[in-house]
Amino acid sequence: MRKLKLIVHISLDGFVASENGSLDKFEMAEDNLACVVEIASEADTILSGRVTHEMLEQYWPGAAKKPAATRAEIRYSNWYNQARKIVVSKTMQNASGLVLADDFIDSIKQLKTKPGKAMVIFGSPSIAGALMAQNMIDDYWLFVNPVMFGNGIRWSSKFEGSRQLKISETRRFVNGAIGLNYHLIKK
Repeated sequence: MRKLKLIVHISLDGFVASENGSLDKFEMAEDNLACVVEIASEADTILSGRVTHEMLEQYWPGAAKKPAATRAEIRYSNWYNQARKIVVSKTMQNASGLVLADDFIDSIKQLKTKPGKAMVIFGSPSIAGALMAQNMIDDYWLFVNPVMFGNGIRWSSKFEGSRQLKISETRRFVNGAIGLNYHLIKK
């Protein structure tokens, strides 16, 4: 069965973005992006909501061709351009990949049974929360950043019951962020 991995940057107080959706407070670093590239290279599919998809599409398709592109940006851009994109949206019509709507949970369950590499979710808190509620996320990569927003968009929605996770890896980055990798313990 294919794994579903969540990759999310969060503030120390648990937000993925400011109230207006801005990610400006997260200071990116080359070693941080290189880690994301390493995780993403184990996947062939990106799952996201409309907002995250649009943010990714604005930058990553052409990032490798920018004159000042770093090695990690080039690698990520090349991976991004080859990955299958699945967008969960009720309003999006023209996406660069498959668009799922209300019944996306069942569609993702089916996709997990198909052959292929892992699938990754970047941010997309409402989608991630719905998948967490169904115990469908296998790996969690949380990049905890040294910033507090005070308010904004939370990284996950509430769900019933508790979940047991096991930490498998930690990484420290030059920008002060810490990467924490947890695996869901399925009963």
